[in-house]
Amino acid sequence: MYKYLQEFTLCLQEERFYDAHEALEAVWFPLRFEKGKEVKLLKGFINAAVSFELLKRGRAKQSKKVWANYLKYRPLLFEIHSQYQNDYYQLSRFIETLKTHSRH
Repeated sequence: MYKYLQEFTLCLQEERFYDAHEALEAVWFPLRFEKGKEVKLLKGFINAAVSFELLKRGRAKQSKKVWANYLKYRPLLFEIHSQYQNDYYQLSRFIETLKTHSRH
């Protein structure tokens, strides 16, 4: 899992948002039918990457809708107990920083 989180973060840093989505989806996809909060949090991170990719493609309205999904899952960060808790927290902070520097 850690290597996927690192790859996801690197892709975000390099503004390769589609690749970021793909990196984390490799972990999330096999778990997608589980109802756990950590799985939903991963889905939220994927939604953040998709939102940035849509914005990059000039699709601001769609980006805003997908960003709302990220925001819906973000509070789960404080409800889960995971060995990756700190990584998730740092990732969330980085995503929020990217958002403040985006065009919407």
